[in-house]
Amino acid sequence: MSFVQNFPCFSIVLCMVAGILSTPVKGKTAKRITLAVVALVTLMSMATLCYTASTGGSFVYTMGKYPAPWGNEIRAGVLETLLATAFALVMLCSLVGGMDHVFKDVDEEKINLYFILADLLLSSLLAIIYTNDLFTGYVFVEINTIAACGMIMIRRSGRSLIAATRYMVMSLIGSGLFLIGLAMLYDITGHLLMENAHDVMAELIRTGQYGIPLLVIISFITVGLAIKSGLYPFHSWMPDAYGYSTISSSSILSSLVSKSYIILLIKIFYRVIGFDLIIQSKIVNVLFVFGLIGMVMGSVGAITAKDIYRMIAYSSVAQIGYIYMGIGLATEAGMVAAVFHILTHAATKSLLFLAAKGLNDVSGRKRIFPALQGAAFRNPLAGAAFLVGSLSMVGIPMLAGFISKLLFATAALGAGPNKVLITLVVLAVSTILNAVYFLHTVIRIYTPTGAPEEFKHIHAHMSAGAALAVFCLIIMNFAMGLMSQPLTDLIQFGIEMFA
Repeated sequence: MSFVQNFPCFSIVLCMVAGILSTPVKGKTAKRITLAVVALVTLMSMATLCYTASTGGSFVYTMGKYPAPWGNEIRAGVLETLLATAFALVMLCSLVGGMDHVFKDVDEEKINLYFILADLLLSSLLAIIYTNDLFTGYVFVEINTIAACGMIMIRRSGRSLIAATRYMVMSLIGSGLFLIGLAMLYDITGHLLMENAHDVMAELIRTGQYGIPLLVIISFITVGLAIKSGLYPFHSWMPDAYGYSTISSSSILSSLVSKSYIILLIKIFYRVIGFDLIIQSKIVNVLFVFGLIGMVMGSVGAITAKDIYRMIAYSSVAQIGYIYMGIGLATEAGMVAAVFHILTHAATKSLLFLAAKGLNDVSGRKRIFPALQGAAFRNPLAGAAFLVGSLSMVGIPMLAGFISKLLFATAALGAGPNKVLITLVVLAVSTILNAVYFLHTVIRIYTPTGAPEEFKHIHAHMSAGAALAVFCLIIMNFAMGLMSQPLTDLIQFGIEMFA
């Protein structure tokens, strides 16, 4: 066994240990512990990605060396390690980029708690990506939910408490449905390990047993995780949750948390139920329809939003619609496009939130659009970052968003005749709507005339940490846009290994 094969387990455990170590210390010490651990996890994830890519396979790590059901398993393949690397890197950028505002927005005595929650959140994200056990997946889904809720409500604002309450209610509904589906699945298969459950499922499908119960199970699991990920029309919690959190929390929630539930759903589709049965159940058609609706309605919500944070939040509703639309195409190309867009959205939304905060800082901390007039001249780096993120979301060539939309369009051409035209039409409409609200905001922040008099003389620069985070996210966007082929090859190979 190679030493690198220990890294996925080390990463999960290390984040938990960081949370424990941060408990008795002060905020600045907790910050140092958290940043050091997240950086180390990023490096270990990169090393594991290089290992799996070079060996061309996956490996299973049995925690404690005890076989199931006494032990637990995690699986690391190309797709898992790629996602873990991207998530850890975006987490690091989000924390570093919003660090100054954490100390401004959070009470001093609660700052160490904030970093404890960040540690637990990253641990749960990695565990969801790597887990080979269904119940372990559920446990870390709940840890993820609790940590995310804590990161929302820790800010000193009554609105953040309301946002956290809405988030918790919707999350609990989704978790309940997901747990019921898992319980029914365990009742039928007698297994919680994904491979073992998959073998029993294959036999049940071959013999034609439990047809209706299997459909109910698929429905419960899918709807539960769709609610938690914010698929339209289960998105009502997102604008408040993203809009009233600290900037690091907003970046992490929009970029990573919602996407982790989609990743778990994809794993269950392929590695437990079998994608052929998913197609036969027609659940992909439901996801396809709601994905298309979300693409349009999320964009409409962004156009009507009155402040920049809510606009970005509604944009996330549209982008989650893109991902589910790709899954709903029920093809390998559609799944590759969906996973690529998860990476695109992770890097871009974190960039947009960090940029929006920089623009907000030179606009009297007001988020409404009139206050942002000419803000890009008062904070040039934030303006440039918002410009890059906006162009990426619109789908301008050389940026990650362009590759995403190209992959979706190409995947649509390979889908069934009933899906080709509607996909291309909605994709075009959504792109136009994206351009309307993103480019309108870009024009506003780069228009010097009409800026409020009290803000004209306010000029600021991002801190060194925020600037470094923004540059890193910009580079990620251009890298995925200009060198997409190796990345899509890795994603395709990882999905084929699932199948």
